[in-house]
Amino acid sequence: MLFNSFIFLTLFLPLALAGYYLLGARLPRAAAAWLCGASVVFYGWWNPAFVALLTISIAFNYAMSCAIVAAPAQSRCRRWLLGLAIAADLAVLVRYKYLATLLTALVHASGVAPAGWLAQGMHEVILPLGVSFFTFTQIGYLLDCNAGIVKERDVLGYVQFVTFFPHLIAGPILHHKEMMTQFAQPGTYRLRAENLSIGAFVFTIGLAKKVLLADTIAPYADAGFAAPHDLQWLAAWGTCLAYALQLYFDFSGYSDMAMGLAKMFGVRFPLNFNSPFKAASIIDFWQRWHMTLTRYLTAYLYYPLAMRINRQRARRGLPIGRLAQRSTGGFVATVATPTLYTMALAGIWHGAGLQYLIYGLLHAGYLTVNHAWRLRPGAAAAAAATGWRARIRHICNVLLTFVAALVAFAFFRAHGVGDALALLEGMAGLRGIEPLGWPAWHAANLDAGSWLHLVTGRSMLALRIAVLLAIAWCLPNSHQLMGRFSPALERPAEGGPKLTRWRPSLGWTAAMVGVLAFCVAQLHGEVRFLYFQF
Repeated sequence: MLFNSFIFLTLFLPLALAGYYLLGARLPRAAAAWLCGASVVFYGWWNPAFVALLTISIAFNYAMSCAIVAAPAQSRCRRWLLGLAIAADLAVLVRYKYLATLLTALVHASGVAPAGWLAQGMHEVILPLGVSFFTFTQIGYLLDCNAGIVKERDVLGYVQFVTFFPHLIAGPILHHKEMMTQFAQPGTYRLRAENLSIGAFVFTIGLAKKVLLADTIAPYADAGFAAPHDLQWLAAWGTCLAYALQLYFDFSGYSDMAMGLAKMFGVRFPLNFNSPFKAASIIDFWQRWHMTLTRYLTAYLYYPLAMRINRQRARRGLPIGRLAQRSTGGFVATVATPTLYTMALAGIWHGAGLQYLIYGLLHAGYLTVNHAWRLRPGAAAAAAATGWRARIRHICNVLLTFVAALVAFAFFRAHGVGDALALLEGMAGLRGIEPLGWPAWHAANLDAGSWLHLVTGRSMLALRIAVLLAIAWCLPNSHQLMGRFSPALERPAEGGPKLTRWRPSLGWTAAMVGVLAFCVAQLHGEVRFLYFQF
């Protein structure tokens, strides 16, 4: 079931909310169970067969978490239990996300025709929706159990934490401390008009981004990536920009819709998307793009490896921390190596193709260069500078970061490395540049209708890209627009003039209803969110 579908908007969501609050008024535990049941129905609507996978995953991981907590701290038994649980979770991911690709690569490398069972395994496997998200959410919970961070043990709260439908399919990746404490509070299940009003407005913002912005530019990106070897300079840049903006508003829209839905159920999510195209560096970009994934990777991959490297250097009497970063060897060991390891795994997390690994390695290189640049003499003074020169420098940094992200997005979207390189060749002008002028009426020997079609076809993509870039770069995002009413766990952030900030009023309600009605009128078919494939 999709957030942008008639069945969700007209049937599932009203029933889920009604049952939740009717039970929550007197029986909070029953309301929690109702929400778990509704989430399972939501998940199984697309393919009921995968409900069994989700159920087994939850039961296995909760049982293993209990065993880990029961084992003595720092014991070999606890480490073995943790390793077994994580290995089982990763085996599920390998089975559904990577097995077909690995078998295909093995067959191609060996040059031997595949046997019957091998050929069957090479067939495309249907990927269960959200398998990466609910698996990584539970691995984080297991790691926290091992570290002694988990204090509350409640099986219903755990099931609710994992299955809560606004985040189940495509995130955000939640932390148990943020969510299980909210689910444990009886006040969460009491109906409040403020929760419904704020949640509905944020949901409407996300729906508008998806339906009116992302979906309308998607055909241009799809057409370009279908034949990247044929694209010249303008078409290649148009294709890459179209996809970047499609992904931006698709993921931003989903994040807003998820946060709005959570608020409608009295729950607050962490911020997951915060205008990443306004970032002035790649470090800043990853602090704004898929923020909960960045937090997860930093906590469970980057920091553990960096701390291990620093402990080993300390035992050998080598400098650590800031002192280590002053030398080339120290910087490579303490910054570049953990970054490469983390971002390579982040790339593989998104998919099995080599293009996803390259996507991760590109960002690892970007981040490493960015960290090294910050260590140069005078970097702090330059960052604190003000005035027109600083503003120009900031604009240049934003554009440089944006172009670097575009190059990586080429690999993120392409069907393979060859297609991505072909698109980049077109962007570099290696296939030539299309005529910049409009087609002459007499020279092109076209009738009025055909000439108009060429002109509008060329200009519409440029116009759409210009409008979407202006929205991404110049307008406040939903977190800023909502101000102190923002449903995010993070502190409020206000941007733009006071007139554009949301407040409970008849005018804002009328605007929301109007936008929602217009969006619903555009729901001619169900278009999946891009992050559903991960």
